[in-house]
Amino acid sequence: MSVAPSQPLWRPSDERVESTQLTAFMHSVQDATGFDAGGDYFALHQWSLDEPAAFWRAVWDFAEIQGDPGGVVCDDPSALPGCQWFPDATLNFAENLLRFADDREALVEIDESDARCALTYGQLREQVARLAGWMRQQGIQPGDRIAGFMPNCIETVVAMLATASLGAVWSSCSPDFGKQGALDRFGQIAPRLLFTADGYVYNGKACDSLSRAGDIARAIPEIEHVVVVPKLSAQAALGGIETAVPWQSCVNGDAKALHFEPRSFNDPLFILYSSGTTGVPKCIVHGIGGTLIQHAKEHVLHTDISRNDRFFYFTTCGWMMWNWLVSGLARGATLILYDGSPFARDGRRLIDAIDEERITVFGVGAKYLGALQKSGVVPAESHDLNTLKTVLSTGSPLPHEGFEWVYQAFKPDLHLASISGGTDIVSCFAGGVPTLPVYAGQLQAAGLGMATAIWNEAGEPVEGEKGELVCTQSFPSCPVGFWRDTDGSKFHAAYFDRWPGVWAHGDYGEKTSEGGFVIHGRSDAVLNPGGVRIGTAEIYRQVERVPEVLDSVVVGQNWQDDVRVVLFVVLRDGVALDESLTARIRSEIRTNTTPRHVPAKVIQVADIPRTISGKIAELAVRKVIHGEQVGNQDALANPEALALYAALPELSVD
Repeated sequence: MSVAPSQPLWRPSDERVESTQLTAFMHSVQDATGFDAGGDYFALHQWSLDEPAAFWRAVWDFAEIQGDPGGVVCDDPSALPGCQWFPDATLNFAENLLRFADDREALVEIDESDARCALTYGQLREQVARLAGWMRQQGIQPGDRIAGFMPNCIETVVAMLATASLGAVWSSCSPDFGKQGALDRFGQIAPRLLFTADGYVYNGKACDSLSRAGDIARAIPEIEHVVVVPKLSAQAALGGIETAVPWQSCVNGDAKALHFEPRSFNDPLFILYSSGTTGVPKCIVHGIGGTLIQHAKEHVLHTDISRNDRFFYFTTCGWMMWNWLVSGLARGATLILYDGSPFARDGRRLIDAIDEERITVFGVGAKYLGALQKSGVVPAESHDLNTLKTVLSTGSPLPHEGFEWVYQAFKPDLHLASISGGTDIVSCFAGGVPTLPVYAGQLQAAGLGMATAIWNEAGEPVEGEKGELVCTQSFPSCPVGFWRDTDGSKFHAAYFDRWPGVWAHGDYGEKTSEGGFVIHGRSDAVLNPGGVRIGTAEIYRQVERVPEVLDSVVVGQNWQDDVRVVLFVVLRDGVALDESLTARIRSEIRTNTTPRHVPAKVIQVADIPRTISGKIAELAVRKVIHGEQVGNQDALANPEALALYAALPELSVD
C-alpha cells in the first residue's frame, strides 16, 4: 500500500522558518559560494550532492568546528567506500565539545526519584582535565581503547571526553548486558581501562553491575584498571576486583590546563557494536571528524539546537543515540541525562522531566510513544509543556497514528521529527527538517549531504514503491571500518555486496511524493508470502490500533513450499485471545493493508524478545520457530522470552 499525498500535520510559521539556523546557513552558503537555494530545502539538498566539497566545508565553517581543516575536503566523493574526507585536517573531538567553560549547565543527571545533580561547562572541563591527567599517568596513548560498562550518567560523559582528549578510543555498552554479551564486545577490542558503576536502579530495583565488571576484567587480560563509580552508595565498594580503583581517586588530582591531543580527521573515536542477534557483534569503528561534522550538521541544521536548548534523549550508553546526544555539548546546549525506567511515576517520569527541566528538544523511541499512547497518558492535560519545541522519534518506525497522537496529546505547534540511520553510520540517512511541513508517517527528507534513495530489486531508483534504502555517494560518517578487519572484506560484505559502490542499509522503505521517506521495517525481516514483499512495520501499524494488544512481533514461517505470516501478540492483563479478538485483529490488518498482510496464525504469548536497545528481535523469533539456535542471546534484554516460541503446536498445523 503506497503512501498517498496528504495534508500536513504541522507547518512551521514564517517566523519560525526565518529564525532557524538552516535558513541562516542558506544565506551563508549564498554569500560564500554564490549558490542561492531560494529558501528551498530540496534545492539545497541537491546542491549538497552536486558540490559535496563546498557543502561540507560550509558545514565546518558554519558550525565553527575547532581545528585545522586542511586544504582538501574530499578526494573522490563517488568512491564508496574509499573516499578520504578532510585528509589533511587535524582536530580533537573533546576540544569541540568543551569549547565553552562558563557557568551555564552542561549536564543535568536525573533518575526515577527526585534526585538531581548537575555540572556547569566550567566544572565539566575541570572534571575532564582531572581524569585525563590520571589517565595520562597510567600511560594511556592515542589509539588505546577505553571501555565503559556504565549507566547514562555524568561520569560516563566525563570518561568519554577524557578519553577523546587523549586521542584514545571510547567504547561502551549498557550495564544490563550479561557477562558474555559484554565480553563478546569488549573482548574483541582489548581495552586498557574499564569504567563501571557499582550498580544502577531500574523500576525501583537496585541492580548490581560490579560482579559482572569483575568477571569482564578477569576475562580480558589487557584491562589494567577498573575504575568504579559509586551510584548505589556514597562510597562504592570495589567488589573484590584486584585492579579496581575508586572514581574519586582518579579525579582528585590537580586540574591542570586541559591538553587536547591533535588527531587526524579519520582517526578512530568510537567503537560501536551491531546488535549481535545473529552472531558475534561487529565492531564498527567511527572516525573523529566524520562523527563530529555529521552530528554538527544534524544538530544545527536538522534539529536547530543552539546554546539556548535543553536537550534530552532517552537512551542507554550501548545505543548510538547516546553518542549523538553527547555531541550536543558542541552546541553549548544543556544535556539532560536520565537512567532508569521511562515509565516510572506511573508512566509520567519523562513527561515530568519536560516541565521540571524546561526541556526544549525531547527525544524518545517510537515504542515509548506507542506505549504512552496505549496507557492513556495525555501530557497536554497534566503538564504545561511550554518550553517544548521539538520531539524526536527513532529506534523503529513511528506509525501514522503515532504522528497524529503526538500532535493531539502534546501540542499542535511542534516539530515532530522521525529520524532513521543507526549504529552503522552513527547518524541519520533521513530525518527532520525544521523548515518543512510534517506529514503523518513520514521522515521529512533525506539528510543534507546524504544521497539517500529507494531502489527496487533491479537496482533502479523508485518513488511511491517499496524497496531497499540505499546511499549512492560517500559521506564523512561512513565507518572507518570494522575492528581487525584488515582487508576490509567483512566491512564490504556488510554494506556493498548487493550493489558495488552503493551502501545498502538493510531498511525496507519508500520515497514519497512530498520528498520524504517511510520506513517499513528491516529488509532482512521482510515477509515474502507468495513472493509478495511485505514490511513488518505495515502490520505493526494496524495491530497497534487494537486496544487489547500491548505488544507484538510478526515473522514469516516456512510452510508448504511458501512462507506464511505468523503474528504473536501480548495482550492486556485479563484478556485472552479468542476467535472474536483474532477476527478483529485480522480484519484491522485486511481493511487497512491487503489480504496478503493478514496473518495465517495469530498466537498469544506472554513476552516479546527485544535487543538491549529495545528493538524487536524478529530474526531471533524466526530462528526459534524453525528450530534453529539463536547464537548470541546475551544481545537480548530478555532472552528467556525465546523459550515461549519453541515447539509451539499451533505452528505445526494449518
